[in-house]
Formats: sequence, C-alpha cells, structure tokens
Amino acid sequence: MPTILLTGATGYIASHTWLALQAAGFDVVGVDNFANSSRIVLDRLAELGGHTPVFVEADVCERSAMEAVFRRHRVDAVVHFAAHKAVGESAQKPLEYYRNNLGGLINVAQVMQDHGCKRLVFSSSATVYGQPERLPITEDAALSATNPYGTTKLLGEELLRELARCDAAWQIAFLRYFNPVGAHPSGRIGEDPRGVPNNLMPYVAQVAVGQREFLQVFGDDYDTPDGTGVRDYIHVMDLADGHVAALDYLLKQQKSLTVNLGTGRGYSVLDVVKAFERASGRPVPHRVMPRRAGDVAACYADPSLARKLLGWTATRDIDAMCADAWRWQSGNPRGFE
Repeated sequence: MPTILLTGATGYIASHTWLALQAAGFDVVGVDNFANSSRIVLDRLAELGGHTPVFVEADVCERSAMEAVFRRHRVDAVVHFAAHKAVGESAQKPLEYYRNNLGGLINVAQVMQDHGCKRLVFSSSATVYGQPERLPITEDAALSATNPYGTTKLLGEELLRELARCDAAWQIAFLRYFNPVGAHPSGRIGEDPRGVPNNLMPYVAQVAVGQREFLQVFGDDYDTPDGTGVRDYIHVMDLADGHVAALDYLLKQQKSLTVNLGTGRGYSVLDVVKAFERASGRPVPHRVMPRRAGDVAACYADPSLARKLLGWTATRDIDAMCADAWRWQSGNPRGFE
C-alpha cells in the first residue's frame, strides 16, 4: 500500500486520521514538533493501532529535517495538517502565523517536489468563506478572510492552486473543514487544547467535568431558532474518513478537487449544551454574554460535492459527538497530562 506522510501528526485531527489510514491499509509516517500536542499521543496510537507508530520529531519549517524524512521514507502522498490554529492568537501574532503556516506549507511542498512526490491533501477550513453570503455554503461561494489564521488558509489554497496550474503533475485535495468535535470511541485520544479552549465543545466538556465553572454563551439574540449561534459540527472520526476518501480519490482519479467536509446540518450553542448534558448526565451551567465582534448567526456546509466525488458522507450525529467527547474528557480530565 502507499505510504502517507502526516505533518502535525500528533494533533487532534491528524491523530484520528492516522488510525483511519492504518485501518484502510495505508502505511503511515508521522512528523510533528509537539508545538501543540503531546508525546503521549504516540503511546495511545500504538495501543489503538496495534504497533509502534513510525514517527519523526521534526519541524516542517526546517528544510533539512524534512529532507531527511523524505530520504529515509518513500512517500507517496502527504496530508498537511501542521499549522497554528487559534483564531484569537493569530490576531495577536499574525507574523508568527504567516511564518509557520505559510512557511511550513511552502517548505513541505518544495521538499515534496524535490523528491518527485506531488500528491497532497491540504487541511483547509471553512474560515476561507469569511462572512457567508448564503446558506448552506457551497464550494463556489465567495472567499475571504476575517483574521490572520483564515488568511493563512486562504493564501495556502491560492499558493497550491497556482502551483498546480504551473505544474499539472500536482494533484491536490483541498478539504474545507467545518467544526470538528468528538473523539475516538475508545476514549483514548481526543481534543486536548492548551489553556482556555477556543472551541465550544472542549469548553462545554471542561464545564461538565468540573474544570470550569460555567460556559459563556456569546449572544442569544441572533436570528436562529433559539437565538444562539448555529454551526456545522462534524465528528472527528467522520472527518478522518474524509481524508481517507480524498487520498483514494487522488490515487485513483489523479486530479485535484476542493470539497466541504461538514454534515450539512447546523446545531446551536444550546443544542450542543443540551446534547452534552444528555451524554454526560451532568448539568452544563451557562451564562449569556454580549455578542462577539465578527461572529455570524449561522454557518453550515453543503456537503453534497464530497458525497458525489468521494462517496463520503458524515454519519455520526450530535449525540454521538457528545458521547465520544464525554468519554474522552471524563477519562482524561486533564487531557494527555
């Protein structure tokens, strides 16, 4: 089977994708510098995957380190996850985000090209849609960025598209994720944010487990069924399966594609709170706060193109997302510490 290189391999989405790729028969090589992850993930992957992961500690921004990886391993395709990802932090450290996210991408692509590997899955984001003009969001919607993190994803897509235009040998899958949540059903790996969580689900989970006193709900006067913001939450296991499907597409169809990976259904903040209370059997206290600048009322995908091209569809509902997130959080209240 082909050998797949995962960058940012011990991160939240990448670690779940690693297991999905192994289950599909791929050989996997992981690279990470643990800037936003834990070495313990490797032990958990060994436990769940049945063998010691093939892993190299390296920074994707370091050319010599990536050269060494490609000299040692025959890589057939790369799934590029490695990136800083906190929207708020990106506004405080824009140059660091540009250096790491865009510099790392360019470095990886250059080393790939030097070694004759031109098949890439790019971890993009629904942030490239900026303030959506219509719902559900289709892949031909207008693109824009509202923060430096989103800018790195948008420019990353543009750089890779131009690369493929200049060299038709490149085959690139642009995967625009919506809101990944949940955890592996074993409860052994999951989302482990450092510091105060930036995303809703891990914050809710930390309130339920007793680490935080209450959830802040930013705005309850939006034009939505219950007044709170609506988002398209997708189980991380469904997202991992989407990466496997995208790689299969590149290997068989040998051409690029751009698809949304979402469920096509929006859940409000209060929907998530209620579902998590059902899953955990615990209350999730919350307080309504003023709206945050830049937040939109609703954002959810039209995932029909992924279904058409990849034969992929999300299958896990909000109750499964919350049940798996709670299994992870309750079993690992301090994450991988």
